[in-house]
Amino acid sequence: MQEYIVHESAASLRLLDYLIQFVPAVLSRNGAKKAIKSGRILLNGNSAEGSRFVNTGDKVSFLPPEPVSQKIFELKLQVVYEDDFLAVINKPAGIGVSGNYFRTIENALPFNLKKSAHTDALEKPRAVHRLDNQTSGLLLIAKTASARIHLGNQFEQKSVHKTYFAIVAGALTVKGNINFPIGSKEAFTEYEVIQQIDSVKYQKISLVKLIPYTGRTHQLRIHLSSLGHPILGDKLYTKGLPVLKGKGLFLAALELSFTHPVSNQKLSFSLELPHKFSAFLIKEQGRYKTGEKPNE
Repeated sequence: MQEYIVHESAASLRLLDYLIQFVPAVLSRNGAKKAIKSGRILLNGNSAEGSRFVNTGDKVSFLPPEPVSQKIFELKLQVVYEDDFLAVINKPAGIGVSGNYFRTIENALPFNLKKSAHTDALEKPRAVHRLDNQTSGLLLIAKTASARIHLGNQFEQKSVHKTYFAIVAGALTVKGNINFPIGSKEAFTEYEVIQQIDSVKYQKISLVKLIPYTGRTHQLRIHLSSLGHPILGDKLYTKGLPVLKGKGLFLAALELSFTHPVSNQKLSFSLELPHKFSAFLIKEQGRYKTGEKPNE
């Protein structure tokens, strides 16, 4: 059980608001309501409604939920960085970050990471953001409730910087910006061409560096498709071009920087271009030089 004494600066807050602001294990308004409804919140030793006002010196007690026994997905992951508050892993393509099924990254985290020794340690580590099932690369993980809140706020404030690399169909201009709304919401991406080669199937293909400044669902895939240059392996946004089958999506998150929630130190991580990408570019160059006919 965790106990908190109400300071005079928090007096006259409703209990619901006090929980959201001062109890790290309560991550949202909905979570606070559930905790109150289930009887896990006590005010001076008694259950209380969320609308009740707290006063200076009141004791607020938080009873964590009973741990639910969960199976661990024994998938070995590359741990890029780990401390007692957070971790950064290299997510493989083809595995979802979370969801109502067993084979997820979050179910594999307890197999790869040490549980935090801090009092607000999460029952199991949680991803702070998401990557699409078919996208590989750097994924930020929280190991404590306070780190999860702090890092989540950084994403909301757009102070976390992510860089992706993709192979796309066609030849783009060397640099550019894509300002194309998604779901009636503003969406902005910056890109830079790193390499461009001839292709039997697409005439040209380009390796591009991508920096999303907003975080819309499928933003990079939609934005590149809107230019007529879909990411290779994308089955949803092909713009009528032939789909590259059996290779997966050529999209990877390779650079990540953020501020550590405890030390306030700026942390930056990067990965090499996946072997799948470089091998495909070499093979495609060879196919073009030998005049091989495209597969229909």
